[in-house]
Amino acid sequence: MTGSGGSGAPAAQRAWAPGRPLDLSATLGPLRRGGGDPAVRREGTGPLATWWWATRTEEGTALLRLRPVAALGVVEACAWGGGAALVVDRVPELLGEDQDDSGFAPHPDHPVLVAAHRRHRGVRVPRTLAVFEALAAAAIEQVVTGLEAHRAWRDLLLRFGDAAPGAPAAAPGSPAAGMRVPPSARGWAGIPSWEWLRAGVEERRRRVVLHAARCAPALERTTALPLERVEAALRSLPGVGVWTAAEVRHRAHGDPDAFSFADYHVAKNVSYALTGEVMDDAGCAEVVERYRGHRYRVQRLLELEGVARPRRGPRMPLPRHVPVATGMRS
Repeated sequence: MTGSGGSGAPAAQRAWAPGRPLDLSATLGPLRRGGGDPAVRREGTGPLATWWWATRTEEGTALLRLRPVAALGVVEACAWGGGAALVVDRVPELLGEDQDDSGFAPHPDHPVLVAAHRRHRGVRVPRTLAVFEALAAAAIEQVVTGLEAHRAWRDLLLRFGDAAPGAPAAAPGSPAAGMRVPPSARGWAGIPSWEWLRAGVEERRRRVVLHAARCAPALERTTALPLERVEAALRSLPGVGVWTAAEVRHRAHGDPDAFSFADYHVAKNVSYALTGEVMDDAGCAEVVERYRGHRYRVQRLLELEGVARPRRGPRMPLPRHVPVATGMRS
């Protein structure tokens, strides 16, 4: 249903009933780049939390609110802005309604995964279709710690993103107050180099975003490709390696196989959870090969279960600046 959007009313809204279990928070959690993300906000806690997402579409910017109503078994979707009708129409796709996970069955040799699968039946892999947005964020996360990357993302969006459309984003005290839409490709390209440095993003990562901005229309077209062809298409872009491509694929493309190889923690944590042994990427790849087609699903379930290898050393310090280095995630 669409409306005028006047007086703060949504421009589009619908009540959608998922055809199988859905845990909204577990599904949308990977879209949020830290607790202060200006583009993705969670209101409340637990499975009944409300989610807000500010994004760009081919029809304009949009602010989407998703609220689960357990008593009715539906998700209420309301949206504001020029892209409101489009994002509301795409809610089932965003929330993985058409994904086929029937071929995924945790092996009895992996009891932690068996338990995670049983406990988190409603988790799905989101599909935002916002490829350039996902790639820009992933590029900013290359090489550095999550905390530093989230801080840079927040700073750049607050200063160079557009105000999210609709009354909820403008009203003081609203859960969506002050939300920002990530910059357009032209917007990212127009940020002065010194402003990137002010946000803590050095030239190496900045160049990846700028390359992506020049190819933004082609990046968006990768959503029409078969999933098995998307990684190669993304990695044809300078500065995009296996890790960055995976981070984009399991957000924008809804790819349940987009395992985050080349991450500092993921292979070690997943291999430990499945075997009790901490392994590198090569060793972990052998372990998860039996789940090909669903390897990111394995990663996400274990993340939700909170399984991590024992830490025996100090935490990685936050760098004051990041030199160009080889052998690090890209």
